Amino acid sequence: MKRDLGDGYELDDDAARIDRDAVHRYLTRSYWAEGRSREVQDELIDGSARVVGLYHGDEQVGFSRTLSDGHSQSYLADVYVLEAHRRRGLGIELVRFSVDEGPLADTKWLLHTADAHDLYRKFGFTDPDERVLERRSAP
Repeated sequence: MKRDLGDGYELDDDAARIDRDAVHRYLTRSYWAEGRSREVQDELIDGSARVVGLYHGDEQVGFSRTLSDGHSQSYLADVYVLEAHRRRGLGIELVRFSVDEGPLADTKWLLHTADAHDLYRKFGFTDPDERVLERRSAP
């Protein structure tokens, strides 16, 4: 599934089109995936229910990855837009395409973020309630 955003930008969920080198290069300097090996990153892409690339011409400039059981729960991960392409609404369109447009749109969505709360609130994400628990690592 593709969507033209104008000005040479396009969203595409064709996993074969993902520039794995570009994704790994960005994510290994992000706060949430720093030091992640290329092997692990490739396994995460391969095991995802859906991956979305944001492209400017032939260059990949953004990415998102979704884990899901395919029926009731989905988790949005590894979302980014390269710095040089920010402030154009591309992050909003990337999240919209990933969450609202596609086969998993009707599932319950979860995510973690340290700095993009306002972006995700635009799509109905809220602070966790008393029913949500998180285990960060094995005890």
